Amino acid sequence: MPRNSYFQFKQFRIVQERSAMKVGMDGVLLGAWGNALGADRILDIGTGTGLIALMLAQKNASAQIDAIEIDRDACDEAVFNVQQSKWSDRIHVLCQSFQEFAAETEKKYDLVVSNPPFFSNGVKAPDETRAQARHADALPLDELVLGAANLIQEDGRIAVILPAEQFQEVENLAKISGLFLSRLCRVKPNPVKPDFRILVELSKKQSTLQEENLMIEFETHHDYTPEYKELTKDFYLKF
Repeated sequence: MPRNSYFQFKQFRIVQERSAMKVGMDGVLLGAWGNALGADRILDIGTGTGLIALMLAQKNASAQIDAIEIDRDACDEAVFNVQQSKWSDRIHVLCQSFQEFAAETEKKYDLVVSNPPFFSNGVKAPDETRAQARHADALPLDELVLGAANLIQEDGRIAVILPAEQFQEVENLAKISGLFLSRLCRVKPNPVKPDFRILVELSKKQSTLQEENLMIEFETHHDYTPEYKELTKDFYLKF
């Protein structure tokens, strides 16, 4: 996706002039895939520009949504994007770390979502804020899963998007946290490349795991599959 100063969706606009991480496919995938049905209270961890929080507000007409973000520039833009939306009375943006928030809050949530920083190896981006947004140093996956497990209701759920190679790690963390995999979607970019992302839903109650696969494009670039169009059609202008 081009990194323009704004990204226009069907029902809202994301201004992203100052945020380190712009609108990207990972956030759109999680926002579109996450199950917000019946959720009265939702938490978005690392909201960035507010993208996922706004998508979930569009999907759920009554949920109260808390969106937390550690980076001040991104937080300010999330506040602006929320204020310009039709759901400003239901989304509350807080500029603080998840660890601080989890230690202070007494709230319990029906749904917790996160498009977390997940690059734990390799060279970091020279821009400090972009590095913070992309790398797991500030919020390791174990702290995210264990912390989120303490914030959901007994029938609540957690939804995250991760690199495909982290499946075993998140499965192990779920067991440690007393959680069960309830939904799993393996995402591949096109027919000739392997899975590169997983969408995972965790819950406190054991149930039959719902597994699915999603391919983004056919072999031609921008030739999107019917499944991807169906998933994102409520948000993308082009669909």
